[in-house]
Amino acid sequence: MSNTTATDLSSRYFVREHHPENGTLLGFWLYLMSDCLIFACLFATYAVLGRNYAGGPSGAELFDLPLVALNTSLLLISSITYGFAMLEMQKKNLRLVMIWLGITGLLGCGFIYLEMYEFLHLIHEGAGPQRSGFLTAFFALVGTHGLHVSFGIVWLVTLMFQLKKHGLTPENKRRLMCLSMFWHFLDVVWIGVFTFVYLMGVLP
Repeated sequence: MSNTTATDLSSRYFVREHHPENGTLLGFWLYLMSDCLIFACLFATYAVLGRNYAGGPSGAELFDLPLVALNTSLLLISSITYGFAMLEMQKKNLRLVMIWLGITGLLGCGFIYLEMYEFLHLIHEGAGPQRSGFLTAFFALVGTHGLHVSFGIVWLVTLMFQLKKHGLTPENKRRLMCLSMFWHFLDVVWIGVFTFVYLMGVLP
């Protein structure tokens, strides 16, 4: 065995030993925990300011529940389609993985479109984030969630390019798993938003 080959094998062993396979997942769990703290603070802020209307409109006057219900359905269905992509990953069927990821991305884009429509409609009606403490907290919480979904869509598209180029490598499988955790986490947060902000917001 040549010195070059021996050095190459030694380097690969060193990298493998110092970068365990579960290291990425552990680091990503820590990131999700930090995101939990961010959303916990935003929910707490909304709990304090959610009834401070400053003489302006309340949630009961502003929220369009059928539109929000449609938006919620898009995000929840996208979580199911991502689950189908993970099942196909286990079967090593790259073509179906790509199809289900594409559907997931389209549903996510639909979610963002409806959320932007809602924001622009509220601002057009004079109910922007500067109008009251309630609307400031509302835009901060819902907008932060929307930014996370947008980031998830960018991540998903990037991952699809990596899958097309390299296939279902162990690294890409780990990336798919991390994105899966992130996407389902956003679903859980949105259920909290839908319940705590929208449903409770229309109550007198």
